[in-house]
Amino acid sequence: MNRMRRFGIASLALLCLLAGTGAEALGGKEKTKELHIEEAFAGKEGTMVLKNLKNDKVYVYSKERSKERLTPESTFKVANALIGLETAAVRDEYEVKRWDGVEREFESWNRDHSLASAMRESAIWFYQDLARTIGEKKMNEYVSRIEYGNQDITGGIDSFWLDSSLRISAAEQADFIEKLVEEDLPFSQKNQKTVKRMMIQDEQDHFILHGKTGTRLSDMGLGWYVGFIETEKGTWVFAVNIDGTGTEAKNIALEVLKEKKILKK
Repeated sequence: MNRMRRFGIASLALLCLLAGTGAEALGGKEKTKELHIEEAFAGKEGTMVLKNLKNDKVYVYSKERSKERLTPESTFKVANALIGLETAAVRDEYEVKRWDGVEREFESWNRDHSLASAMRESAIWFYQDLARTIGEKKMNEYVSRIEYGNQDITGGIDSFWLDSSLRISAAEQADFIEKLVEEDLPFSQKNQKTVKRMMIQDEQDHFILHGKTGTRLSDMGLGWYVGFIETEKGTWVFAVNIDGTGTEAKNIALEVLKEKKILKK
Protein backbone atom coordinates (compact mmCIF):
# COMPACT_ATOMS: atom_id res chain seq x y z
CA MET A 1 0.00 0.00 0.00
CA ASN A 2 1.56 3.29 -1.03
CA ARG A 3 2.03 6.24 1.30
CA MET A 4 -0.74 8.42 -0.23
CA ARG A 5 -3.30 5.64 0.06
CA ARG A 6 -2.36 4.99 3.71
CA PHE A 7 -2.68 8.72 4.40
CA GLY A 8 -6.13 8.79 2.76
CA ILE A 9 -7.40 5.84 4.81
CA ALA A 10 -6.04 7.33 8.03
CA SER A 11 -7.66 10.69 7.24
CA LEU A 12 -11.01 9.02 6.54
CA ALA A 13 -10.82 7.11 9.83
CA LEU A 14 -10.11 10.33 11.72
CA LEU A 15 -13.07 12.07 10.09
CA CYS A 16 -15.35 9.17 11.03
CA LEU A 17 -14.12 9.33 14.62
CA LEU A 18 -14.78 13.05 14.85
CA ALA A 19 -18.24 12.64 13.34
CA GLY A 20 -19.05 10.10 16.02
CA THR A 21 -18.29 12.49 18.86
CA GLY A 22 -19.94 15.65 17.61
CA ALA A 23 -16.57 17.41 17.41
CA GLU A 24 -17.41 18.97 14.07
CA ALA A 25 -19.95 21.21 15.76
CA LEU A 26 -17.04 23.09 17.34
CA GLY A 27 -14.84 23.12 14.27
CA GLY A 28 -14.97 25.07 11.04
CA LYS A 29 -14.39 28.81 10.99
CA GLU A 30 -15.48 29.40 14.57
CA LYS A 31 -13.03 30.88 17.06
CA THR A 32 -13.10 28.73 20.21
CA LYS A 33 -12.13 30.09 23.61
CA GLU A 34 -12.10 28.39 26.98
CA LEU A 35 -14.72 29.29 29.57
CA HIS A 36 -13.34 29.46 33.12
CA ILE A 37 -16.50 28.74 35.08
CA GLU A 38 -15.43 25.87 37.36
CA GLU A 39 -17.07 27.49 40.39
CA ALA A 40 -20.46 27.54 38.69
CA PHE A 41 -20.43 23.72 38.51
CA ALA A 42 -19.65 23.44 42.24
CA GLY A 43 -17.45 20.39 41.84
CA LYS A 44 -19.81 18.47 39.55
CA GLU A 45 -18.86 17.22 36.10
CA GLY A 46 -20.45 19.10 33.23
CA THR A 47 -19.93 21.33 30.22
CA MET A 48 -21.16 24.54 28.63
CA VAL A 49 -21.07 25.67 25.01
CA LEU A 50 -21.83 29.33 24.38
CA LYS A 51 -21.79 30.85 20.90
CA ASN A 52 -22.12 34.45 19.76
CA LEU A 53 -23.97 34.26 16.43
CA LYS A 54 -22.88 37.77 15.48
CA ASN A 55 -19.16 36.94 15.25
CA ASP A 56 -19.20 33.10 15.45
CA LYS A 57 -17.06 33.09 18.60
CA VAL A 58 -17.54 29.89 20.62
CA TYR A 59 -16.81 29.65 24.35
CA VAL A 60 -16.51 26.19 25.89
CA TYR A 61 -16.13 24.83 29.40
CA SER A 62 -14.78 21.25 29.42
CA LYS A 63 -14.24 20.75 25.70
CA GLU A 64 -13.94 16.97 25.96
CA ARG A 65 -17.27 16.71 27.79
CA SER A 66 -18.86 19.01 25.17
CA LYS A 67 -18.24 16.31 22.55
CA GLU A 68 -19.64 13.46 24.66
CA ARG A 69 -23.03 12.20 23.54
CA LEU A 70 -25.59 11.83 26.33
CA THR A 71 -29.32 11.18 26.31
CA PRO A 72 -31.22 14.41 25.55
CA GLU A 73 -34.11 13.73 27.94
CA SER A 74 -36.76 16.48 27.73
CA THR A 75 -34.65 18.80 25.59
CA PHE A 76 -35.81 16.54 22.73
CA LYS A 77 -39.24 18.16 23.12
CA VAL A 78 -37.92 20.96 20.89
CA ALA A 79 -37.29 18.56 18.00
CA ASN A 80 -40.40 16.52 18.83
CA ALA A 81 -42.60 19.63 18.60
CA LEU A 82 -41.06 20.63 15.26
CA ILE A 83 -41.62 17.14 13.83
CA GLY A 84 -45.15 16.97 15.23
CA LEU A 85 -46.12 20.28 13.63
CA GLU A 86 -44.45 19.48 10.30
CA THR A 87 -46.16 16.08 10.01
CA ALA A 88 -49.54 17.47 11.18
CA ALA A 89 -49.52 15.09 14.15
CA VAL A 90 -50.57 18.19 16.07
CA ARG A 91 -52.39 21.14 14.49
CA ASP A 92 -50.75 24.03 16.35
CA GLU A 93 -49.34 25.08 19.71
CA TYR A 94 -52.84 25.43 21.16
CA GLU A 95 -54.19 21.95 20.35
CA VAL A 96 -55.11 20.19 23.60
CA LYS A 97 -54.65 16.53 24.53
CA ARG A 98 -56.85 15.24 27.35
CA TRP A 99 -55.15 13.94 30.47
CA ASP A 100 -55.65 10.19 30.79
CA GLY A 101 -56.17 10.34 34.54
CA VAL A 102 -52.92 8.57 35.42
CA GLU A 103 -51.18 10.28 38.36
CA ARG A 104 -47.59 11.11 37.42
CA GLU A 105 -44.49 12.47 39.20
CA PHE A 106 -45.40 16.15 39.05
CA GLU A 107 -48.77 17.70 39.83
CA SER A 108 -48.46 20.12 36.90
CA TRP A 109 -48.50 17.12 34.53
CA ASN A 110 -51.81 15.81 35.84
CA ARG A 111 -54.15 17.86 33.69
CA ASP A 112 -54.99 18.55 30.06
CA HIS A 113 -52.16 20.12 28.09
CA SER A 114 -51.51 21.89 24.82
CA LEU A 115 -48.30 21.57 22.82
CA ALA A 116 -47.11 24.86 24.34
CA SER A 117 -48.12 24.20 27.96
CA ALA A 118 -46.60 20.70 27.83
CA MET A 119 -43.34 22.28 26.64
CA ARG A 120 -43.49 24.81 29.45
CA GLU A 121 -44.29 22.24 32.16
CA SER A 122 -42.18 19.52 30.51
CA ALA A 123 -45.14 17.11 30.60
CA ILE A 124 -43.57 13.95 29.22
CA TRP A 125 -46.85 12.07 28.62
CA PHE A 126 -48.01 14.66 26.07
CA TYR A 127 -44.86 14.36 23.97
CA GLN A 128 -44.87 10.57 24.27
CA ASP A 129 -48.39 10.54 22.83
CA LEU A 130 -47.26 12.98 20.14
CA ALA A 131 -44.35 10.68 19.19
CA ARG A 132 -46.72 7.72 18.86
CA THR A 133 -48.94 9.79 16.58
CA ILE A 134 -45.96 10.83 14.44
CA GLY A 135 -45.00 7.17 14.11
CA GLU A 136 -41.64 5.43 13.82
CA LYS A 137 -41.20 5.90 10.07
CA LYS A 138 -41.67 9.68 10.01
CA MET A 139 -39.84 10.17 13.30
CA ASN A 140 -36.83 8.26 12.01
CA GLU A 141 -36.89 10.24 8.76
CA TYR A 142 -36.85 13.64 10.46
CA VAL A 143 -34.39 12.74 13.23
CA SER A 144 -32.02 11.70 10.42
CA ARG A 145 -32.74 14.78 8.31
CA ILE A 146 -31.91 17.16 11.15
CA GLU A 147 -28.84 15.03 12.03
CA TYR A 148 -29.88 14.91 15.68
CA GLY A 149 -27.01 13.31 17.59
CA ASN A 150 -26.55 9.61 16.86
CA GLN A 151 -30.02 9.52 15.20
CA ASP A 152 -30.88 6.26 17.00
CA ILE A 153 -34.58 5.88 17.83
CA THR A 154 -34.50 2.11 18.36
CA GLY A 155 -35.22 2.52 22.08
CA GLY A 156 -38.99 2.69 21.48
CA ILE A 157 -41.14 5.30 19.72
CA ASP A 158 -42.31 6.87 22.99
CA SER A 159 -39.11 6.55 25.02
CA PHE A 160 -36.01 6.59 22.78
CA TRP A 161 -34.92 10.01 24.07
CA LEU A 162 -35.40 9.14 27.77
CA ASP A 163 -32.28 7.41 29.14
CA SER A 164 -32.39 5.21 26.05
CA SER A 165 -30.90 4.92 22.54
CA LEU A 166 -30.85 8.56 21.34
CA ARG A 167 -27.75 10.52 22.33
CA ILE A 168 -26.44 13.99 21.52
CA SER A 169 -23.48 16.13 22.61
CA ALA A 170 -23.62 19.67 23.98
CA ALA A 171 -21.76 20.84 20.86
CA GLU A 172 -24.42 19.24 18.66
CA GLN A 173 -27.21 20.70 20.80
CA ALA A 174 -25.77 24.19 20.29
CA ASP A 175 -25.52 23.55 16.56
CA PHE A 176 -29.14 22.37 16.42
CA ILE A 177 -30.35 25.43 18.33
CA GLU A 178 -28.33 27.73 16.04
CA LYS A 179 -30.07 26.23 13.00
CA LEU A 180 -33.43 26.78 14.70
CA VAL A 181 -32.56 30.42 15.42
CA GLU A 182 -31.60 30.90 11.77
CA GLU A 183 -34.69 28.92 10.67
CA ASP A 184 -32.34 26.69 8.72
CA LEU A 185 -33.86 23.34 9.75
CA PRO A 186 -35.91 21.22 7.29
CA PHE A 187 -39.22 22.57 8.63
CA SER A 188 -41.45 25.41 7.52
CA GLN A 189 -40.53 28.87 8.80
CA LYS A 190 -43.95 29.04 10.44
CA ASN A 191 -43.31 25.91 12.49
CA GLN A 192 -39.81 27.00 13.48
CA LYS A 193 -41.15 30.38 14.61
CA THR A 194 -43.89 28.62 16.59
CA VAL A 195 -41.44 26.42 18.48
CA LYS A 196 -39.10 29.33 19.19
CA ARG A 197 -42.08 31.22 20.61
CA MET A 198 -43.00 28.21 22.76
CA MET A 199 -39.48 28.18 24.21
CA ILE A 200 -39.68 31.73 25.62
CA GLN A 201 -39.02 31.63 29.37
CA ASP A 202 -38.30 35.27 30.14
CA GLU A 203 -39.05 38.39 28.11
CA GLN A 204 -37.79 41.76 29.26
CA ASP A 205 -37.05 45.15 27.67
CA HIS A 206 -33.44 44.22 26.89
CA PHE A 207 -33.59 40.48 26.18
CA ILE A 208 -35.72 37.48 25.33
CA LEU A 209 -34.60 34.14 26.80
CA HIS A 210 -35.63 30.92 25.04
CA GLY A 211 -34.77 27.61 26.67
CA LYS A 212 -35.63 24.02 27.50
CA THR A 213 -34.48 21.94 30.45
CA GLY A 214 -34.13 18.19 30.62
CA THR A 215 -33.50 15.84 33.54
CA ARG A 216 -32.84 12.11 33.66
CA LEU A 217 -35.61 11.27 36.09
CA SER A 218 -34.42 7.74 36.82
CA ASP A 219 -31.59 9.01 39.05
CA MET A 220 -31.48 12.82 38.65
CA GLY A 221 -27.93 12.21 37.42
CA LEU A 222 -28.06 14.18 34.16
CA GLY A 223 -29.41 17.66 33.61
CA TRP A 224 -29.61 19.80 30.47
CA TYR A 225 -30.45 23.38 29.60
CA VAL A 226 -30.34 24.41 25.95
CA GLY A 227 -31.59 27.49 24.14
CA PHE A 228 -30.73 31.00 23.05
CA ILE A 229 -30.96 34.58 24.21
CA GLU A 230 -31.78 37.55 21.99
CA THR A 231 -30.33 40.87 23.14
CA GLU A 232 -29.95 44.35 21.72
CA LYS A 233 -26.36 43.49 20.78
CA GLY A 234 -27.02 40.11 19.19
CA THR A 235 -28.04 36.51 19.75
CA TRP A 236 -26.23 33.82 21.72
CA VAL A 237 -26.95 30.08 21.72
CA PHE A 238 -26.03 27.86 24.64
CA ALA A 239 -26.05 24.24 25.78
CA VAL A 240 -25.25 23.10 29.30
CA ASN A 241 -25.22 19.62 30.79
CA ILE A 242 -24.24 18.50 34.28
CA ASP A 243 -24.20 15.39 36.44
CA GLY A 244 -27.26 16.76 38.19
CA THR A 245 -30.66 18.20 37.25
CA GLY A 246 -32.02 20.45 34.54
CA THR A 247 -32.64 23.12 37.17
CA GLU A 248 -28.94 23.08 38.07
CA ALA A 249 -27.99 23.31 34.39
CA LYS A 250 -30.34 26.26 33.91
CA ASN A 251 -28.97 28.07 36.97
CA ILE A 252 -25.42 27.66 35.62
CA ALA A 253 -26.43 29.04 32.21
CA LEU A 254 -28.13 32.07 33.77
CA GLU A 255 -25.19 32.71 36.08
CA VAL A 256 -22.72 32.65 33.18
CA LEU A 257 -24.95 34.81 30.97
CA LYS A 258 -25.10 37.39 33.76
CA GLU A 259 -21.36 37.17 34.44
CA LYS A 260 -20.64 37.76 30.75
CA LYS A 261 -23.07 40.71 30.82
CA ILE A 262 -25.18 39.06 28.11
CA LEU A 263 -28.25 38.84 30.33
CA LYS A 264 -29.02 42.19 31.90
CA LYS A 265 -32.13 42.85 33.97
